[in-house]
Amino acid sequence: MFKVLVSDPISDLGISLLVEASDISIDKKTGLSEDELVSIIGEYDALLVRSQTRVTERIMTAGKQLKVIGRAGVGVDNIDLEAATKRGIVVINAPDGNTITTCEHTFAMMMALARHIPQAYQKTVGGEWDRKSFVGVELRNKVLGVLGMGRIGSEVAARAKAFGMSILGYDPFLTEERAEKLGVKLASVEDVIRGADFITVHTPLTPETRHMIGKEQFSRMKQGMRIINCARGGIIDEVALVEAIDAGIVAGAAFDVFEEEPPKPDHPFLNHPKIVVTPHLGASTVEAQENVAIDVSEQLLHILRGEPYKNAVNMPSVPADILSKIQPYFPIGRKLGSFAAQMADGAVKEIVVSYSGELADVDTQPITRHVVEGVLAHHLGSDQVNPVSAMHLAKTRGLNIVTNKSHASKGFVNLVSVTLRTAKEERTVAAALLNGFGARITQIDQYPVDVAPEGHILLISHSDKPGIIGRVGTLLGSNDINIATMQVGRKLAGGSAIMALGVDKAVPKEVLAQVAALPDLVSAKEIRLA
Repeated sequence: MFKVLVSDPISDLGISLLVEASDISIDKKTGLSEDELVSIIGEYDALLVRSQTRVTERIMTAGKQLKVIGRAGVGVDNIDLEAATKRGIVVINAPDGNTITTCEHTFAMMMALARHIPQAYQKTVGGEWDRKSFVGVELRNKVLGVLGMGRIGSEVAARAKAFGMSILGYDPFLTEERAEKLGVKLASVEDVIRGADFITVHTPLTPETRHMIGKEQFSRMKQGMRIINCARGGIIDEVALVEAIDAGIVAGAAFDVFEEEPPKPDHPFLNHPKIVVTPHLGASTVEAQENVAIDVSEQLLHILRGEPYKNAVNMPSVPADILSKIQPYFPIGRKLGSFAAQMADGAVKEIVVSYSGELADVDTQPITRHVVEGVLAHHLGSDQVNPVSAMHLAKTRGLNIVTNKSHASKGFVNLVSVTLRTAKEERTVAAALLNGFGARITQIDQYPVDVAPEGHILLISHSDKPGIIGRVGTLLGSNDINIATMQVGRKLAGGSAIMALGVDKAVPKEVLAQVAALPDLVSAKEIRLA
């Protein structure tokens, strides 16, 4: 008999699978302090929480029998994942449970925005019958731009098609083939910015997506367009949006999320006549709350019974002898994936991970998971992907994962190589562990290099001509950017070459553009590795 503790309020319907199971004994004890949980957790095999309970290392240390912790929701910020992994405790969540409810809220916000429903309601209940002030627009025959074609964005696009809208879809993993299946036109961010009558964002908040729509983007939009954000606060620059509305560029906006939640009483959104706001209600439906609990309960049962399961958010147990050999390559794999993702242009179609040397004789799947995590996390955010969920997320986005092995050492005891194939190009980066030096990037595309995979790396493609290094250094120095390390890779003198500069801080976009504009330079990109 397995014992399960439910420590947060969860509906009986949500945990009915557990209640009805003959091999499960379930206790509901909510509102417990950490000390109270520590005193009782030792007798339980599983813990089921929502967001209130903070599952600390101390609680897990006391939970000698704990096999699984289930989070009835998406985020797992309240669970110490590192402590759980260290103790072999599987942590699961419910990433799909909020998809439909968030999608429907997005559409509700779009309709409210198009027809001025909140503003009209307020006037009507205030005793004023005003029809002339609230002439709206139809959705039919309008162009909807969807930035982020994951689970929620794809569902929004499907419903928009039923309303007679044309869809421009952008996603870093959206290919022509998948776009055709979804019935949307594959577009770039710029295509969406310039061509959409309505824009809805469904991306995670990452350094790349923070303020991805700001003053510059608003200046290129259609006059009278409308914008919706039910994803994450900070994707759209709030100050720039208010300015764009007041300037007549944007006809209105609908936001369920804010950069700071709850917003301050003087936030400009709260009293603006052309902005509709709700208090982060995207996942707030009875069905969603029950669905996430049902999903987690089902997976929890599978884990306790030793059956196949999904939606784990930490690395499952690996035999100690294998783990000792492959664990040093986990951070290397993640950084290689991130490096390749930042190098490559175009929608990712295939990830090829190649292992050379002694790694050919061991199970390298856990390393591959970290590589895929690195690729996806660059686009989706590190809080949205982990080594276990990475493969599932890759599959849902139609990515092909290929693994190659060879005993040929290529001059290193072990070598891990990652090739990203996109709709536009193929890019490769490889790394090895060197005694006394740690991890080193040994190859970028066809060029041999020796680069530490850390910090800010300015990657420059250029012609191999005298003076280029000096011009780059002078430009960076004039912008107070110090060069810490430098590596130049080339095949033939006077041919093509690359330059990898380790710099002490982030390179502003305008400076990066100036570098790229220097004579004989092909491209310049900043690679950021944590």
